[in-house]
Amino acid sequence: MDWILAIIGTALVAACVALGWQWRRQRRLLEASAAERARARENRRKLVAMLRAYRALADALPDAVIVAERESQRIAWFNPAATRLLDLRSPRDIDAPLGERLQAWPIARWLAAGRMAEPLGDLQSPLDSSVRLSLRLVPYSDDLWLLIVRDVTRLVRLEHMRRDFVANVSHELRTPLTVLHGYLEMLSESGPGPAEHDEWTPIVAEMQRQSQRMTQLVEDLLTLSRLESRDTLPEDTVAMAPMLSTLRREAEALSQGAHAITVEDLAQLDLCGSQHELHSAFSNLVSNAVRYTPAGGRIAIRLERSADGGAELSVSDSGQGIAAEHLPRLTERFYRVSTSRSRESGGTGLGLAIVKHVLGLHQAHLEVESSPGEGSRFSCVFPPGRVLARKRRAGGAA
Repeated sequence: MDWILAIIGTALVAACVALGWQWRRQRRLLEASAAERARARENRRKLVAMLRAYRALADALPDAVIVAERESQRIAWFNPAATRLLDLRSPRDIDAPLGERLQAWPIARWLAAGRMAEPLGDLQSPLDSSVRLSLRLVPYSDDLWLLIVRDVTRLVRLEHMRRDFVANVSHELRTPLTVLHGYLEMLSESGPGPAEHDEWTPIVAEMQRQSQRMTQLVEDLLTLSRLESRDTLPEDTVAMAPMLSTLRREAEALSQGAHAITVEDLAQLDLCGSQHELHSAFSNLVSNAVRYTPAGGRIAIRLERSADGGAELSVSDSGQGIAAEHLPRLTERFYRVSTSRSRESGGTGLGLAIVKHVLGLHQAHLEVESSPGEGSRFSCVFPPGRVLARKRRAGGAA
C-alpha cells in the first residue's frame, strides 16, 4: 500500500512540477507577446508620425509635386502647391490623365521620353500668364514618376534683365569703338611721322589690333543676346554643298597655306534651318580649328549621316587637344582652356557659346572629343527631322 501511495505522491509531484513549468512558460510567452505587441504599437506610432512629418513637409514645399503612374500617366497624388500653381484639385484630379490636366503645355512626347527627358523651362502658367514655370521629371521607381513644377518667374526676369543689359551695353559700345577704330585707321594710313615719333607706329598697330578684338567681342555679345532672346529660327532649306565650299574657302583664307585642309561630303543631304545662323556656327568651329592648330597640322571638315538617320557635320584638327576636365565647360561664356593662347589667337571666348545656342534652336547638339596631344573633333549632330534630301540644281549638279 505504501509503495502505491509513494508512486501516487511522486506522480502528483511530477504533475505539479510539469504544471508549474507550463504555467511559467505560458507566462513568459504572454509577457513576450505583450512586449511584441507593445513594440509593434510603438513602431506603428513612429511610422504614423513619420508619415505625418513627410506629409507636412510635402505640404510646405513651394514647388508643386505630383506623383503619377508611369504606365497610365494618371495622377496618383499631389501636394497643395500643385493647386496653387496648376489648379489641380482633390479629389477631382486624382486618377486623371496627367497630359489632359496639363494640356496647356505640349508635354506628351516629353513624358514619353521618361528617364531621358530634359527639364522643361520657362513655361507659362495656366493660371497666370505672368508666372513662368519649369518642369522636371524624376522616375524614382519602376511604377511611378515624380513631376516637380517650380516657379522660376524671378529667375526668368533676372535672366531677361541680364540679357537686356548685355545687349544695351554692347550697342552703346559700338559707336565709340567705331570712332576709335576710324581714327586709328587714319593714323595708320597717314604714314610714319617725324623721326622722333617713329616709335608710334607699333603702338598704333597694337591699338588697332585691340580695337578690332573689342569690336569682335561686341559683335559676338550682340549675336549671343539675339540668339538667347529667340525660341525659333527660319525654316529654310540650307544647301550643304555650297556651305561646305564656303567653309573650305574660309579655312584656307585663315590658314594662309599653313595647314592641310580636307572637306568630305559623305552624306549628300541638305538641312532644314537658318542659313545665316548655321553658317555662323560652322564657321566658328572652322576658325577655332585653324587658330589652335600649329602650322603643318591637319584640319578635316566632314558631313555624314548619323546612325539614327540624322546628320553630323564635324570639324577635326591635329592640334594640341583639350584635357578632359575642360570639356564640360567649353560652351560657357568666356571660358578659356588657356587664357594666354586664346588672347594670342584673337578669340573672344564666345564662339562655342554661340554654336551651342544655334544648335539648340535647331534641336541639335554639340559633341566634343579631344585628348591632349591628339587633336580635337567638334561635331554638330542634327536629328532626322532636320535632314532633307538634296535637291538637284541647275546643270545637273546636286
